[in-house]
Amino acid sequence: MQYVEQETGRSTAEGRPSEPVQREIDRGVIRLPGEQRVRLAPAAGPEVEALAADLSRAIEGEVRFTAGDRALYATDGSNYRQLPIGVVVPRHKHDVIAAVAACRRHGAPILARGGGTSLAGQTCNVAVVLDFSKYMRGVLELDRAGKRARVLPGTVLDTLRGAANEFDLTFAPDPSTHEYCTLGGMIGNNSCGVHSVLGGRTVDNVHELEVLTYDGLRLRVGPTSEEELDAIVREGGRRGRIYAELRAIRDRYADLIRARYPRIPRRVSGYNLDELLPENGFHVARALVGTECTCVTVLEATLRLVDWPRSRSLLVLGYPDVFSAGDHVPEVLRSGPIALEGLDHRLLEYMHKKGLHESYLRYLPEGRGFLLVEFGGDTREESDARARAAMDALARGPNPPSMKLYDDPDQEQALWEVRKSGLGATARVPGEPDTWPGWEDSAVHPDNLGGYLRDLRALFDRHGYHPSLYGHFGQACVHCRVDFDLVTAEGIRNWKSFLDEATDLVVRYNGSFSGEHGDGQARAQFLPKMYGEELIEAFRRFKAAWDPDFRMNPGKVVDPYDVTENLRLGANFRSAAVETHFRFPDDDGDFTRAAQRCVGVGKCRRHGGGTMCPSYMVTHEEEHTTRGRARLLFEMLEGSELRSFRDDTVKESLDLCLACKGCKGECPVNVDMATYKAEFLSHYYAGRLRPRAAYSMGLIHWWARLGQRAPGLANLVTQTPALAAIAKKIAGIAPERSIPPFARTSFRQWFHGRPRRNAGAPQVLLWPDTFNDHFFPETAIAATEVLEWAGYEVIVPEQQLCCGRPLYDFGFLKTARRLLRDVMGALRDPIERGVPVVGLEPSCVSVFRDELRGLFPDDPVASRLRELTHMFGDFLKGAPDGDPGRLLLGPRGIELPRLGRRAVVHGHCHHKAILGMDGEREVLRGMGLDAELLDSGCCGMAGAFGFEEGDKYDVSIQCGERVLLPAVRSAPKDALVVADGFSCREQIQQTTDRQALHLAQVVRMAALHGPEGPAG
Repeated sequence: MQYVEQETGRSTAEGRPSEPVQREIDRGVIRLPGEQRVRLAPAAGPEVEALAADLSRAIEGEVRFTAGDRALYATDGSNYRQLPIGVVVPRHKHDVIAAVAACRRHGAPILARGGGTSLAGQTCNVAVVLDFSKYMRGVLELDRAGKRARVLPGTVLDTLRGAANEFDLTFAPDPSTHEYCTLGGMIGNNSCGVHSVLGGRTVDNVHELEVLTYDGLRLRVGPTSEEELDAIVREGGRRGRIYAELRAIRDRYADLIRARYPRIPRRVSGYNLDELLPENGFHVARALVGTECTCVTVLEATLRLVDWPRSRSLLVLGYPDVFSAGDHVPEVLRSGPIALEGLDHRLLEYMHKKGLHESYLRYLPEGRGFLLVEFGGDTREESDARARAAMDALARGPNPPSMKLYDDPDQEQALWEVRKSGLGATARVPGEPDTWPGWEDSAVHPDNLGGYLRDLRALFDRHGYHPSLYGHFGQACVHCRVDFDLVTAEGIRNWKSFLDEATDLVVRYNGSFSGEHGDGQARAQFLPKMYGEELIEAFRRFKAAWDPDFRMNPGKVVDPYDVTENLRLGANFRSAAVETHFRFPDDDGDFTRAAQRCVGVGKCRRHGGGTMCPSYMVTHEEEHTTRGRARLLFEMLEGSELRSFRDDTVKESLDLCLACKGCKGECPVNVDMATYKAEFLSHYYAGRLRPRAAYSMGLIHWWARLGQRAPGLANLVTQTPALAAIAKKIAGIAPERSIPPFARTSFRQWFHGRPRRNAGAPQVLLWPDTFNDHFFPETAIAATEVLEWAGYEVIVPEQQLCCGRPLYDFGFLKTARRLLRDVMGALRDPIERGVPVVGLEPSCVSVFRDELRGLFPDDPVASRLRELTHMFGDFLKGAPDGDPGRLLLGPRGIELPRLGRRAVVHGHCHHKAILGMDGEREVLRGMGLDAELLDSGCCGMAGAFGFEEGDKYDVSIQCGERVLLPAVRSAPKDALVVADGFSCREQIQQTTDRQALHLAQVVRMAALHGPEGPAG
């Protein structure tokens, strides 16, 4: 099969597409094929179709060769982009063996991929991508006594850590992506992490690998004695020839390896040929760690576990600058920490600009450079004692730092979150140029860290770059995202010139270009500087021993692409001009720039915890991650094979987006997929009919008003089984769902039918959203009574208004914009008077706090309305009277009523992502409730989403059953279930035997019935 370059014009510093590279190399060891070098895409034609058909016949897993599938895997967390030939999702080892055999028959390259978070370009290539993360995951065996674990390559690191922690063991390397990175990816990359000080790199923790070569040999590799080695070589065959060549490499290059390999704790660049040395036990498995899928495919791994301290104490040290912090690292290391991280003042400034972890930063001691030092022990007393001993030693030394030892686990976790957020904090900083990887993990010896940091900063200054410096200072690995210009020819030339000098600097320090992220395409070109041409030849021989046809991840590590090739943007990049409804004020008004926000971190690939991304948590499909959807939108807007706003692949990916806004709150760069989905759908359906559900539920504000005219008749239709079945069929509602009944009296009817209360008191405008007005007015009535009891005069708009929340789910953006104009016009007087607007439905409040700005960023009325809008709990919490346990409410200063009950609390997605749950938490605490705030993610209903028939209903139930619904069912019968979102309460009511309450109802309950609540 022939693979040719697809000319996108994004590749070179000169702004010209790269020429196909013909390369004939004959060095007495191997001969590379003289065919065209793989570039961006396979040539279209019957060869690719034949390969896809062959793969489909050969395996039980999934074969995906569509334009959308390829776009999802075209890039990783790096600066590079290469469209793969196709994607294979194997179900088991036999699928992998069969898939590789099929690729071999067609001459197609192979790339096994983990979480796709690599920062050096090693997980994108013109190859058939093997994605193990969906099916080939799990801990197969955990040997507590032997401190080993056997795992499949798609296993997420935290899955192993969770299993090992039960026995006070752990897998020591723990990169910041530990919640979603895979162990296969860590092995390919030789990943490290915060606790590598405790247990080393991945290479130091691999005992044995089961691997597959491109030519079909399956074998187990590990440490090999000289006797075993002799026997294997004598045995002959393909395995014998591999081992014979590895021995020949060792024997020829041993002295050079000992002389040239940097003796530092974080050498990740290059192949681990040192593991073949006699003193290292001819450890073939460890020699393959960090080869970035350029040699073999890993089928299974046996890993070393280490003891995990039962208690950990955090000491934070403050210095005048990060250079002084670096100078002190050797001294701090003498105290025996299990983790030692560093960060500078610029990182904190970026966090402040982004509003990221601002409340956590106050925990830091005085300084502009910091070291986070963790100590372990069997007990808190033991770990604290070690930390205090370090403090005493530092206090006796010259220039002691400011010091703070933390006893509160919440504060400790908060500070680790500050450090863990380094990548997200340095990307897309308001008012700052875009930052990129490209020189983000160089490493030297810890004794030289301070000097290296100063020289590196001087080099950055000479080239006009201004990054934050942070990282794993205990092993002298320096992280930074740099404001490289990767979209102009001049900027790319300056970047390459910088890399030339930066690699020279590392060589002078006898360090490693990569201390964690690997070489890939970003650094491989410079490896001859670090190792010399003779050892580069040894790398080439090592790869050829396993992969003589050079079909494993070609162009990475060995005989690499130029660092400026295959750039995702590049000198010819021009942002697509798109007329949009949203104004994207945080992205210079540019939808294309918004779609580029994703930097590939992959946090949306978590299998649990937080809200983002609920659809991925149940499908485990890349297309259902925030990252996958952002990638598809980028490809769509940049004119690839996707059909712009009419593309069905993009539409299908967005279909299962629940618009939960979890990404806006949890994604490190605040990708806002709910907004992107609404914008896309508005264009996709322009001039087209929408699905039935769009008209039944998207226009619910109109139908609710109509139904309220004759609620008895409306309920006859929706609550009588036979008629309800017909109504659901017409409306596109899942037959398993119940349609909520209309209230006989709406909230507005109740409110306007009673006399005015608290006239002359400070006013509060209670927003009567469609759901709490027409379907469940008890919530709004309870809120009114509580606010009046606190001394406010409650007012409600005279006109029937709607924020338009359901319209966004179906792309009715023109209508949504018109409804918001109506709201601003009708509320102009209370807005001008500064009357607070209190909402009960989190999704509606989020419209005023989020979508309103996106649609009207420069409108002063919109801005003022946004400032005045509050969730009920945030408004109610008032101000403490000096006792943190007491909250005084409203003008009357009434103490918050007490309620001595337990409660299970579920936060609405928009509440958590946009508004925050602090107010809710403080009110519940102030009432004396024993409240458990569930880490339940999305309930699954998500407005109209869970009501829709087909896949959406199924995903909705799976989302709810992940955490929320089991927790509600298992809650004690006397415990309250609290959920402010109308759709959350509906999901709970329709799938459990419990009735959830709004916070307003809980406060009213306490006010009316006292601390014990109502009888029964």
